[in-house]
This record gives sequence, C-alpha cells and structure tokens, in this order.
Amino acid sequence: MTDHPSAVPAGKPTSYSRVTLSRIMTAVDVNLYGTVHGGVLMKFVDDVAGAAAARHSGGTAVTAAIDEIVFSEAVRVGDLVHAHAQVNWTGQTSMEVGVRVVAERWDSAEDEAVRVATAYLVFVGVDVGGAPRAVRPVLPETPEDERRFREAEIRRAHRLARRRAIQAHRAG
Repeated sequence: MTDHPSAVPAGKPTSYSRVTLSRIMTAVDVNLYGTVHGGVLMKFVDDVAGAAAARHSGGTAVTAAIDEIVFSEAVRVGDLVHAHAQVNWTGQTSMEVGVRVVAERWDSAEDEAVRVATAYLVFVGVDVGGAPRAVRPVLPETPEDERRFREAEIRRAHRLARRRAIQAHRAG
C-alpha cells in the first residue's frame, strides 16, 4: 500500500498570515468633501487582505467577496494609515481575512491611532489556471484568534443562508 500526500497542505498558525501595510494619505486620495475617498481605503483594505491570503495559502488568492466594510472615522490628508490583516478562518478553498485600519493623525502624532475602518473579505486560493485549489487550515493561537474564527463561521453561515434565500426567491 502506498501513502499518498494529502491534497491539503499542513496548517499554519494565525500569526503566519499577519500583514501590515502603511501609507501616508495625500491630496490625490481626497474626495469632494476634503477627506480620503472611501474607494481609496477599500483598495488599501483589499491589498493588505490579499497579501495575508496569499501568504497563508502559499500562492495566488483572489478576492471572492467583501463581506463587510465599516468606516468609523474620516481619514484626512497627511494621516499615516496602517492596515492590519490576518486570516481568521479557512475552508477547503476559501479564507476569511479580517482587516483593521487605523490612522495616526498628522497634526497629533503623539496621540493614539484612531480606528477608521474594519472589514471582512473572502478570498479563494487559485492555481495557475484560475481554478480553486485547496488552502491550508488556519490554526488559531490565542483566545482572540479563536473568537475571530467562530465569528467568521457565523458570517459564512449568514452568507450561505442569504444566497440560498435569494436563489429560492428567484426560483419562485
């Protein structure tokens, strides 16, 4: 009898996927109201989440859904913005990545950073042909990681239930 390697790579701890991107917001990022455009922050969130997903999965991962993004404070020109991401949950081919965005105000750099946004994105690992591929399990390390894992499962259940309800409604 021959042992065959598993199609699913060995799991990695939550800390393995953690990524932080930082940038100073400039005048080109501003909307008509004089604050940083939400779309600029959304791209920043997608960039950092994609880096965390690729790191965790060991290859290409693509955005499948933005489950939620909440903007809690405005970002201004000159703010130093940090986006922190980590994989919260994994399925067979998909992953949920949580992102927290904070800003250091340019005019009060000694103050605590202000939380400006949070987001949850779903990524799918893909092979060179673009087909879904197995991703390694995430291994929560702390009680906080365990909480995030459980909450990610709740969000996934809600996404799937919403999808089924819409499909049933369309079917008549």
